[in-house]
Amino acid sequence: MVEDGKAQQAAVAVREPRVRRLNIIGRRNWFFLLSLVIIIPGIVSMWHNHFLLGIDFAGGTEFTVTFANKPDLPTVERAVNAEGASGSVIQTANGGYIIRYPPLAAAQQTNVQADLQNRLGPMNVQQILEVGGTIAGETIFYSILAVVIASIAILALLAIRFRNVPGGWRAGFQFGGSALAALLHDVFVLTGVFSILGTVFNSRLGQIDAFFVTAVLTVVGFSVHDTIVVFDRIRENLRVSQRLSFEQVVNLSIMQTAARSIITSFTVVLVLASIFIAGGATLQGLALALLIGIVSGTYSSIFNAAPLLVVWRRLQPLR
Repeated sequence: MVEDGKAQQAAVAVREPRVRRLNIIGRRNWFFLLSLVIIIPGIVSMWHNHFLLGIDFAGGTEFTVTFANKPDLPTVERAVNAEGASGSVIQTANGGYIIRYPPLAAAQQTNVQADLQNRLGPMNVQQILEVGGTIAGETIFYSILAVVIASIAILALLAIRFRNVPGGWRAGFQFGGSALAALLHDVFVLTGVFSILGTVFNSRLGQIDAFFVTAVLTVVGFSVHDTIVVFDRIRENLRVSQRLSFEQVVNLSIMQTAARSIITSFTVVLVLASIFIAGGATLQGLALALLIGIVSGTYSSIFNAAPLLVVWRRLQPLR
């Protein structure tokens, strides 16, 4: 066991020049600055312009229909959004469609049905559903609550997982708090970009709906997973690299895990880019949100989470 420990220390010592060449920790302020440059415009947009809300949050009218001619999804989407209309389309398993519009009066609903029949042929309206403001308000509340509960659970889980590193529970909360800060970074990047897309550029890609909430929660899990990989390597290296400072250990750990994180994220990005390009208008918003979140999550795991841990250790050193 002693010989194995010496061998590991020697291996770390051999890699030490690499730590100096790629000094991410030493340049952490530049990475923090880049994050602020991306986040601040989004926060300003959220504060002044708010969001472009979909039917799930703003309320609206939902048609469940089937067409005798059985048109494909892109054809239905073009018909729904013709002449400047703003609607979304979801294809059901039985070949029907769920078409969602902003709130429509009875006369407007009749006009919409007539227009769709002229463009797509005979159709059977199975259901018309009105989503009111009360339901939309509950959706917003529970969506925010889900993100808050997930964040608290992640903080507690990481504090328990890393309590056995030098410093005990305080160190565990430092690891957990740094991961949570990186997670919030990704949430602010994603929501800020969508606020700008939806309100400044008036793009349907920036619409906030149930798909967006799904993307946010997925990004939260993906980001924390990447951060835990880096933190686990820091914990392992702390046991065998007594000759290195804490900053050097963190920098070395980032270098050892960066390639894995980037390659993993790149494969996911390729799939999401394909969905964004060829998945149709219904899935474009979801694919875009996941693309932004995955890229941001990979960046924050490498360039924000571990550097924040170093800053926290400097401000609150542990014995």
